[in-house]
Amino acid sequence: MRNLLCAGAIALAAALPFAATAATAHKAHAAHAAPAAKYEDHYAQNGSVKIHYVTEGKGPLVVMVHGFPDYWATWKPLMATLSAAGYRVAAMDNRGYNLSDKPQGEAAYAMPNLVGDVAAVVAAEGQKSTILIGHDWGASIAWNTTFARPDLVNKLVIMAVPHPTGMARELATNKAQQAGSNYARNFQKEGSEKNLTAEGLAGWVKDPTEKAGYIEAFKRSDFGAMMNYYRANYPKGVGETAAPPPEPPPVTVPVLVIHGMKDTALNAAGHNGTWDHVTADTTILMIPTAGHFVQHDAEALVDRTVKDWLNARR
Repeated sequence: MRNLLCAGAIALAAALPFAATAATAHKAHAAHAAPAAKYEDHYAQNGSVKIHYVTEGKGPLVVMVHGFPDYWATWKPLMATLSAAGYRVAAMDNRGYNLSDKPQGEAAYAMPNLVGDVAAVVAAEGQKSTILIGHDWGASIAWNTTFARPDLVNKLVIMAVPHPTGMARELATNKAQQAGSNYARNFQKEGSEKNLTAEGLAGWVKDPTEKAGYIEAFKRSDFGAMMNYYRANYPKGVGETAAPPPEPPPVTVPVLVIHGMKDTALNAAGHNGTWDHVTADTTILMIPTAGHFVQHDAEALVDRTVKDWLNARR
């Protein structure tokens, strides 16, 4: 299956149009992340690749998958909210990032391997299925995990990334989405990782405590691996050259989509018709004041919405 995947936001202000919006993303982190939070480090094994993840709380399992440029700590506020509501949250470091392994080569970042990483975390937690939450590349991974391993996902929360069919439609017909994807074309080029630095990637994080953690996490990461997500998975064509992928199987679990309408990398129109690809209930929250990092730009609303939505389907 050809995967239509969406991308994240790079922190280099000159590189992306939404960098200014992302600049306020972490202002609320310090106040929301309780100092009493007790994070536990764990590792899951997917073949030869070791995946680091952090847990908090007890209850039904929630696996959280971050995007670019990010790491597990992006989920701290939502982790606090859900663990307090009686869930066990497991926030991953994607392969290539922070404390997870960094296999070499584009093929190591093909979507089946990324889906396998999620499956490995669920298995490491001793569970057969999970609530799955993803943002940016994490949302693309979450969509594809639901397609490839429907047994693994019992509820799906998507932030920013349209269903692959919606994304394909926008790349073929929507000039704004085509322009918004230009940065991904640059990332696909050989050697694009040479333009990245840990400090630059963390430029969107404004809280000093959190920013220091991001810089350290990115120093431990592999910039080539970050670019391989785009090379291995981001669609190559636009307009008439954007061949539609095969229709994925229908999603049979409840879906919550949250989108910041100021996101210039991923057009909100891509979510139109999502309900046509889901046989369970579909909830879509559009936030006019938020950008790409919607989980931070509208932190209180996002956290409350996810908690209430999950509790209503508990």
